[in-house]
Amino acid sequence: MMRRILMIISPRDFRDEELLEPKEILKKAGLEVVVTSVTGETCIGMFGTNVKPDYVIGEFKAMEFDAVVVVGGSGTPVLNKYDKVLQILRDAKKQNKILAAICLGPIVLAKAGVLKGKKATVFSSGISKIEDGGAQYVSDSVVIDGRIITANGPQSAKMFGNAIVSALD
Repeated sequence: MMRRILMIISPRDFRDEELLEPKEILKKAGLEVVVTSVTGETCIGMFGTNVKPDYVIGEFKAMEFDAVVVVGGSGTPVLNKYDKVLQILRDAKKQNKILAAICLGPIVLAKAGVLKGKKATVFSSGISKIEDGGAQYVSDSVVIDGRIITANGPQSAKMFGNAIVSALD
């Protein structure tokens, strides 16, 4: 069966290349990529990319996916307000799925409580937030701790995508 990856984006101001670059790498590796948000409306990236989500959060379960990815961007912190987003991350962790987040995405993992005791990286403005969530901040581009993969920003998007592919091998 084809492995499925869930990518979560904010409705406004997700970081375009943090969605597009890893998504392309995942698809080239033969993985099915599903994009979701908290709305079924077209989502708009910081640089104007329009994306119509395949699903709205809550229309599926974590168990249907092999990995759950939180895309970054200045709009990402709004995801912390949605219990359904936090719940799918908690469920994915319980089910030993790969959890990945880039840029400000790791603060959503931290809010969900899935970074406790884990090494992680994040965009510089999010460091205190992931530490508040029990993570140990590491200033690398990409950090892998068990089944959790974090990256610090758009310049790491390709490395991040490749790390997810490797983790699924």
